[in-house]
Amino acid sequence: MSETQRTWPEAEKARYRAVGHWEGVTFGALLRHWAAGRGGRVALVDGDRRWTYAQLDAEADLIARGLFGLGIKRGDRVVIQLPNRAEFVLLWFALQRLGAVPVHAMPGHRRREIGHLVRAAEAVACVVPDRHARFDHRELMREVRAEQGPDDSLRHVVVVGDPGPGKDFVSFEALRTAPPTASGHGLDDGGAAPSDIALLLLSGGTTGLPKLIPRTHDDYAYNARACADVCALDARTVYLAVLPIGFNFTFACPGVLGTLMAGGTVVVAPDPSPQTAFALVDQEGVTLTSLTPPLVPHWMDEAASGSWDLGSLAVVQVGGARLPEDHARKLGPALGATVQQVFGMAEGLINLTRLDDPEDLVCATQGRPASPDDEVLVVDTDGRPVPDGTAGELLTRGPYTLRGYYRAEEYNRTAFTPHGHYRTGDVVRRLPTGHLVVVGRIKDQINRGGEKVAAVEVEEELLTHPAITAAALVGVPDERWGERSVAFLVCEGSAPGAREVAAHLKERGLAGHKAPDEVVQVPALPLTVVGKVDKAALTQRLP
Repeated sequence: MSETQRTWPEAEKARYRAVGHWEGVTFGALLRHWAAGRGGRVALVDGDRRWTYAQLDAEADLIARGLFGLGIKRGDRVVIQLPNRAEFVLLWFALQRLGAVPVHAMPGHRRREIGHLVRAAEAVACVVPDRHARFDHRELMREVRAEQGPDDSLRHVVVVGDPGPGKDFVSFEALRTAPPTASGHGLDDGGAAPSDIALLLLSGGTTGLPKLIPRTHDDYAYNARACADVCALDARTVYLAVLPIGFNFTFACPGVLGTLMAGGTVVVAPDPSPQTAFALVDQEGVTLTSLTPPLVPHWMDEAASGSWDLGSLAVVQVGGARLPEDHARKLGPALGATVQQVFGMAEGLINLTRLDDPEDLVCATQGRPASPDDEVLVVDTDGRPVPDGTAGELLTRGPYTLRGYYRAEEYNRTAFTPHGHYRTGDVVRRLPTGHLVVVGRIKDQINRGGEKVAAVEVEEELLTHPAITAAALVGVPDERWGERSVAFLVCEGSAPGAREVAAHLKERGLAGHKAPDEVVQVPALPLTVVGKVDKAALTQRLP
């Protein structure tokens, strides 16, 4: 199965080009254009290191020359597993200069995930840090290499930092200082076309190995640009990358790419703590940042200390999971900023509340599509559209939503409708305004004796209990009910018991069968590598 077989129909491609969604420019050419028009403006900040647009362009050329010397060329896949460092951005554009394809891994991935990505993408190289968060990624790559067969694709491991003794790994710094080759350095995008795959993102979820999501230059540039337009980004925008930089939300919603397209400045935060982030907001005049819901209480608590000047911060996006309405109403006043909810997927469709939406829409919905050509259907279990206000599965297609996963034809047969709509697995309600309210996931439901319990609904109501600061509801097998529900709670002091929780939920208007059968207090909820609650890890804690 060729990775280019499943794509948009020719008529839709022509329409997206005609209306200006697809501009027919590669990312390598975009960077060259930005450097020519705003070369002296600061594009990227990482600690005390700064790059103007001209310097970012020149650095991409240097690194591309070194990669070309390793034999990396158009179409080659390269796994990038880097924490929040400027090198991620520098390397990403260097690969675009060659027409090569970055594969966005997360810093928390380990041997199983990285090995899977290398095999699934047939990657020729991996780029890793020497150490991050007290973990040695060089040892990880030795393990991955040890599992490779003689016909496997991985040829090079590039290390940002100390590559260690011997010649097993290539130093990132050595790429930068590589001499020009006799045949030139293969720049000008390596002959890449705007319709080529520009990068491979990873599917979400908390179980199983991720699938690869192909994004083209045309569609991904529009993804970032459409989100930047909704967020009114301009040359004064200073975006703080707090979440993992390879996460689609951080990179292009509008994130890093959207900010650069608008002529703004990207500031890289080395960790997501509010102390680190608030210091950068004060120091760099940050105007926009993105969070996941688990970070929100910590940011509000730190802001209440009154130790920071957050006056420049205008917009705080929250996405990756549904933001409880109570938190949404408190976050804006706590930070002195406008809250924007973002609900989307690496596969494509991005929904955002608008900056001028009424408070009720901002706090109680997860936004509406970024593009006028995003097609949204909400359907019942038989695939029939349901009226506005009725919960159903979200189906979508459009100018930046994939038409097929990478080299996954068998899975694609069920993941897409015959008309090309992507089956998201999200259960939503659509309002007459077009805003979506996320009810849950089809698979994030607990079937308790035939009664369906949407976990997200119960979790949000649990957070209204004064003692509960975080909550996750999971289903576990049960002989009597088929499944029973367990609420994992993070609390101030002792957790309320199951009876107290049930009484509280009843008072909030929930049906009795939605009350958890069991309550377990935990010090914190485990998170996946992209900051979502890891429910698989929680269920493993049960006997």
